[in-house]
Amino acid sequence: QVHLVESGGGLVQAGGSLRLSCAASGRILGIDRMGWYSQVPGKQRELVATISRLDYINYADSVKGRFTISRDSAKNTVDLQMNSLKPEDTAVYYCNLLDRLGRDFWGQGTQVTVSS
Repeated sequence: QVHLVESGGGLVQAGGSLRLSCAASGRILGIDRMGWYSQVPGKQRELVATISRLDYINYADSVKGRFTISRDSAKNTVDLQMNSLKPEDTAVYYCNLLDRLGRDFWGQGTQVTVSS
């Protein structure tokens, strides 16, 4: 089994910054991609940013220029630096890992709240 542990969420004022971190552990049979997704009550989970094992990066249009995803392949970690936060960024943020077998793993989620 693969375990993902997120940290770094919290409450911040609009225009502020937060950094989310996610560490993967367990029986990791190769990582194809890691990333971050967000979810608000009543809506589907949405992509925020992903980074592949070849460092191909994909961002949601709403976060381009404000968020930066990075990874440490040696430590099996992925971070999300969130700058210029907006109230509409408020959500639970989930770390995701897609392994080489095509299996998806999710963290427990971390709350990000941006006050106006």
